[in-house]
Amino acid sequence: MAQQARDVMTIRPLAVGPGTGVQQVAAVMRDESIGAALVIDNGRLRGLGTDRDLTMRILADGGDVTGRTVGEACSSELVTVAPDDDIDRAVQLMRSEALHRLPVVDNGQPVGIIALDDLAEERDPDSALGNISAADPNA
Repeated sequence: MAQQARDVMTIRPLAVGPGTGVQQVAAVMRDESIGAALVIDNGRLRGLGTDRDLTMRILADGGDVTGRTVGEACSSELVTVAPDDDIDRAVQLMRSEALHRLPVVDNGQPVGIIALDDLAEERDPDSALGNISAADPNA
């Protein structure tokens, strides 16, 4: 069983600049079956843009999304963990902050991301969420 954040994190998650168009980010999320992108500015984590952020902060406004950026949509108040942090700390943070995704940062540099699915598969693979998380996406 995993003991540290590095043991369950996705390495090399989707990383984009804040000026990247929301349509481009959404297309990559769809094609790669992922739900979030790290928003990086000058090598530093600036935000986390999720599929929900794109929907609620951009699409729900209506109108043309051309020219709208992931920087406009992303969550900028971030909770993060370090790669060596105990996995129980990640679980506690995700629970207390109601997070589905948790960036992993090492010396200010993003190195991965932990998704709720990753924890479900690692911690309780026979649970309903663990089974759903392990299934191939059908989108």
